[in-house]
Amino acid sequence: MGRKALTSLVLLTLAIAQLASVSVSRAARDDSSLVSTTTTEGRLVVFDDAWETIQDRYYDPNFHGIDWQAKRTTFRPAAARANGTHEFYDVLRQMIASLKDAHTRVYSPDEKFDWWNPRFVTVGLTTREVQGVPIVLQIDPASAAAKTDVRPGDVIVSIDDVPAAEFVTQRLAASGLSRDSDARYRAMAGLFDGPAGTSVKVTWANRSGKQKSAVLQRYWGQRLLGFNNQRRGNIAFLRLDAFTQSVALEFAKTLPDLLEGAEGIVLDLRSNGGGDAEAMADIASLFLDDGINLGRFADRSGAAFELQTFSRRMWRIPRLTQIKLPLVVLTSESTSSAAEILVATLQAKRRALVIGTETCGCVLAIRNRHALPDGGILDVSEFDYRTAGGVRLEGAGVKPDEKSTLTRADIYSRRDAQFELARDFLNAN
Repeated sequence: MGRKALTSLVLLTLAIAQLASVSVSRAARDDSSLVSTTTTEGRLVVFDDAWETIQDRYYDPNFHGIDWQAKRTTFRPAAARANGTHEFYDVLRQMIASLKDAHTRVYSPDEKFDWWNPRFVTVGLTTREVQGVPIVLQIDPASAAAKTDVRPGDVIVSIDDVPAAEFVTQRLAASGLSRDSDARYRAMAGLFDGPAGTSVKVTWANRSGKQKSAVLQRYWGQRLLGFNNQRRGNIAFLRLDAFTQSVALEFAKTLPDLLEGAEGIVLDLRSNGGGDAEAMADIASLFLDDGINLGRFADRSGAAFELQTFSRRMWRIPRLTQIKLPLVVLTSESTSSAAEILVATLQAKRRALVIGTETCGCVLAIRNRHALPDGGILDVSEFDYRTAGGVRLEGAGVKPDEKSTLTRADIYSRRDAQFELARDFLNAN
């Protein structure tokens, strides 16, 4: 399997609504041929198709030591009893969650999931665990939540009058992953998951500890993935949300002007959920010599290929040359998949200092998306990955050179402590 395989190989994750993508076609189906999950028969057809596809294509034929046949026996009756499509897909997700694999995911027909422009159900609040409790990180300014008194930095106290800690514990117990850190991260980020059009009561505590509540409706939101480049004094600040061919090209085109007179670069990958592996290699080629091994991918049969830097595609851009400026990379738990490969390589080659927190540890690859009989979508991890040094990042992640964690005080004061550390390092060097 050669380099051309990369055009359909994409590394991705869904560490809760942060995300990247797969550029492969979905099998076309005539609506008249779709089965309905409103019937027991239809649910079992879709369930069996999903289970068998994972059975046949999953990169690890031993399923990490899990008895995959036993999972079918356990979850098939629950799928048959499910009350409607939403509950049925919850059953599928619980079964798939036992693989502890953020890449193997299932989407119902209503989700119409597009990796390049992710859609997701939200109440307008983005949450994350900070200092051991669920914290509001961002608020959609167009949402009903923005019209309440909730602010970034506030603590989520309860959901539908269930204490947040108890709510998360129940979610983890249902998935059987109560001790899995990645599952906990996803549970914290998915506190308000539920069908679009339904409501949820949210109670939060502000900076002074005063509690307030509001009933918020779930609705479909969408995130546009791209990049943001700006100068902060003598430092070029480059934020990449995902790796796509168009983003890589536009990113490279802006660099000559942005880097004029710059003395250092901060590459922000804290919200980067991965993307097209070849696009990531293009970005890597801006900072590394040609022929640098970015790692090896292998499927369950042992078929494998390596990814390398290759700058020729990029040097067609006027005034663009290999970047030699000092570099700092910012990471978080949301830094995933292809982004982790880039971080690991820059760190191993001593090309960059890594500041932030340990990355997701979600580094597998999908070859093709699978269309389910009801029009839903199943993504299955078909490739494992190891770095050029033979290190497996899945489940491990990349550890920063200098750890810096987010605090509530930082959120309230709108302080970017990680960027400040990067700036101080670059100015001192």
